[in-house]
Amino acid sequence: MVDSLAEFLRRSEHLLVLTGAGISTESGIPDFRSPGGVWTRYDPRQMTFDRYVESAEVRALSWAMRREFFAAGARPNAGHLAIAAMEAAGRSVGVITQNIDGLHQEAGSRTVVEIHGTARTVTCIGRRPRWGMPDGCGFREDTTWAFARIDAGDPDPACPECGGLVKSATISFGQAMDTTSMDAAAQLMDVADAMLVVGSSLQVHPVAGMPVDAVERGLPLAIVNREPTPLDDLADVVVHGSAGEVLG
Repeated sequence: MVDSLAEFLRRSEHLLVLTGAGISTESGIPDFRSPGGVWTRYDPRQMTFDRYVESAEVRALSWAMRREFFAAGARPNAGHLAIAAMEAAGRSVGVITQNIDGLHQEAGSRTVVEIHGTARTVTCIGRRPRWGMPDGCGFREDTTWAFARIDAGDPDPACPECGGLVKSATISFGQAMDTTSMDAAAQLMDVADAMLVVGSSLQVHPVAGMPVDAVERGLPLAIVNREPTPLDDLADVVVHGSAGEVLG
């Protein structure tokens, strides 16, 4: 099946790559949903946007979870590097990713749409945002800024510009999706001539609907994932294996 994937990629000149957690677990990023994953140590029911706004204790847990995320010391693997190489060769229009780790950019990918935001930065969400809508002043800083504040004795860092709450620039449960990212993803879909899904279970929306949209537009679809996905029957090529081994 790897030969079939190679032929699929050769036929595409404007490939759109869609990636999920499976490509980053190979780099040591802790998984969230699998047995032994992050959600076995942190209760996802507490990690909602509203709970974050309401509770300093939840904010402290969130910062602890982010420290664990970065403690893995992850680096791009062969899958990330192969995807970046395809873009550098002019054969890919870019990446849409569910991941928040920034490894695609570190690997050299230039066009990356992060549907769920990024853990590498923090942002002001305002003093009392409601209905899952951040309402901050625009403050944005590297995540190490928050860690430094916490290490200096401030367990609940506030925005230095307006005094609002500061949160990782990721999309939490119950938080409104970033319309800018969704628009950017739609623009990539408009110019693509094929889609390659890598390391996604295709069970989390809105990303799970994107391959369906691609097929309905007439785009060929290939899926590389360790386990079967609900959309394998829609794909022209399916390879069950790790992203690094297959794409590398």
